[in-house]
Amino acid sequence: MMTEYFVGVDVGTGSVRAALITHDGKTINIANHPTDTFNPRQEFYEQSSNNIWDSVCRVVKKVVADVPKNSVKGIGFAATCSLVVLDRNGSPVTVSQSGDDNRNIILWMDHRAEEEAKFINSTDHEVLKYVGGKISLEMEAPKMLWLKRNLPSSWSRAQLLFDLPDFLTWRATNSESRSLCSLVCKWNYVASPEKNGWDFDFYTRIGLEDLAKNNWRLIGSEVKIPGEAVGSGLSKLAASELDLLEGTPVGASIIDAHAGGLGMLGCDSPDYPIELTARLGLICGTSTCHMAVSEKEIFIPGVWGPYYNAMFPDLWLSEGGQSATGKLLDHIIDTHPASAFIREQLEPKMHIQQYLYNLIKLLARKENLLHESLLTEDLHVWPDFHGNRSPLADSTLRGMVTGLSLSCDEENLAKLYLATLQAITYGTKHIIEALNASGHEIKAILICGGLRHSELFVQTQADVLGLPVLIPTEKEPVMLGAAILGASAGKYRTVQKAVNAMKSSSRIVKPRVETYPFHSRKYRVFKKMAKDQQEYKNIMNDPL
Repeated sequence: MMTEYFVGVDVGTGSVRAALITHDGKTINIANHPTDTFNPRQEFYEQSSNNIWDSVCRVVKKVVADVPKNSVKGIGFAATCSLVVLDRNGSPVTVSQSGDDNRNIILWMDHRAEEEAKFINSTDHEVLKYVGGKISLEMEAPKMLWLKRNLPSSWSRAQLLFDLPDFLTWRATNSESRSLCSLVCKWNYVASPEKNGWDFDFYTRIGLEDLAKNNWRLIGSEVKIPGEAVGSGLSKLAASELDLLEGTPVGASIIDAHAGGLGMLGCDSPDYPIELTARLGLICGTSTCHMAVSEKEIFIPGVWGPYYNAMFPDLWLSEGGQSATGKLLDHIIDTHPASAFIREQLEPKMHIQQYLYNLIKLLARKENLLHESLLTEDLHVWPDFHGNRSPLADSTLRGMVTGLSLSCDEENLAKLYLATLQAITYGTKHIIEALNASGHEIKAILICGGLRHSELFVQTQADVLGLPVLIPTEKEPVMLGAAILGASAGKYRTVQKAVNAMKSSSRIVKPRVETYPFHSRKYRVFKKMAKDQQEYKNIMNDPL
């Protein structure tokens, strides 16, 4: 009997990855290819949809090269929530002040639309309650308003506006349908068990009423739940480009972090059974998204959602997040004077973060410390170098460090790295407090992405949060989640059946009780740093 496969595609911030996955969730082959990002000025990040699709084709062809085309029974796409702009012919329209049409994507992390986000929030419109009370400038309405205000020629040429995941299904099938995941999470689309639709009053109030023409065709008149079959499957052109069969089922897309949640939150934990609604998924990459689902809608200030049907069918999603985590750790390391020396000494294939962890353990032993966390007793970090996404929802917040000395050696870097990693984890604790105060009851953490490979990060999460951390044995939950969409559109017919058939097992990391008092004190410092920063702003705004 021929083995059946599904392809999961994950378009991240800097690369495209694809995986070939069996019908029971085993990853057979993985490929990746970098993508281009343009950073013409501070806070501006642009990409090219042609470049991204070319990278998609490259990685898919690689992962399916050794299996019969008719054994691939579905394909699903996950991607960052970035804005893609096309003209009436489906060709790129520039979002760049350079005028280059090739730059037709405003990347999710682009912060050019700060004034537009402030204006939208000033309306205090009812739909904003579904984004924690404040729209983020990472979402699409501020980006579209910026485009209309600043590049009117591009705005007038634009005939299709896609979230990047939906651009991929359009490019694969020619269907202009949109995924409910993208629309409710990033486009202020209203969805509930009772009704679905665009809020004309909201878009009129913010000056984007022209989106409603032709039955909202610019931003989506046909909406599908994640994993629902799109069009007639792969078009003839896309099938040729991907080296697959025409008509191969394509599942409605999902945002990359949400794909991680789909591929991770349902994993087996037979030795520690915890219901789906008591789990918090951390999807870690450049940033971190915090995913929790519930059977009822829960409104939480500073936390995005609740979003209905955005990830798991018939459940509401609450989404917290941190704008810079993996990127912050890289920044701390890359800008430190000791990094160049360390990299010269690294053994082949050893990551610098592993070197720093080894050094941290050595320092803790030399100082006869009960646990390595104590190394940062006098060193504290506020980690919002790129603004706070949750639960404060304040993009103007910036990073803070207290306890610096004149030292610039590798031991200094190791301690600063540890303090930053702890601060990122205190940020997760801050988000969990907001979730639980509003009605969630988080009992376990699941982690996927690059930081799941860090023993120090995982143990710190368990210690700070006082909760068990489940690590899925499937190392690529985002691509698994994307493949689940393709499986749902084809073999399994529903997302839940596909999840049940393809979910992985997990291992458990438990908290160390002896660390609780230390982290409790540091967490108090953490929260006070945010108050202090606001006080500094008030002082500087004082007219005297």
